[in-house]
Amino acid sequence: MKAVIERYNQLKEENEQLLNPPSEVKFWQREVAVLRQQLQTLQENHRRLMGEQLYGLSVKDLQNLENQLEMSLRGVRLKKEQILTDEIQELNRKGQVIQQENLELNKKLNLIRQENIELYRKAYSTKDENEEGGNASIPYALNNEEEDSHVPIHLQLSQPDQNL
Repeated sequence: MKAVIERYNQLKEENEQLLNPPSEVKFWQREVAVLRQQLQTLQENHRRLMGEQLYGLSVKDLQNLENQLEMSLRGVRLKKEQILTDEIQELNRKGQVIQQENLELNKKLNLIRQENIELYRKAYSTKDENEEGGNASIPYALNNEEEDSHVPIHLQLSQPDQNL
């Protein structure tokens, strides 16, 4: 209650001073002095937090400073941990999406390989039966082994022999 009354009196005095030009100058001079004092206090606290100008501090003041720094560091570490956790979750999600896409692409690749084998058999089986008398074989088998997965597949369409 006392603080409210003091604040009221201060604001009332400031309001009266604003109406009086010489008082207004004094008011702003006091404001400047108060702001300078606040700036100096903030700069001093900043230097202490940075570990500078610690002379003249008591053991209790140093312990309070240490506790303040530890609480600040704990907050920074929690924020860092949260950010890293979020990033890990996002990367895991992206990894699952990529893995699913990879599975789908492998299925498509296998279907295309099967279609290629069937097309090859259709295209060359008539020719092979005529030339070899029946048992058609595929000279270039397409399999799903790891070593062959990097070899490019070259397919060509050709016209069947007209001599049949």
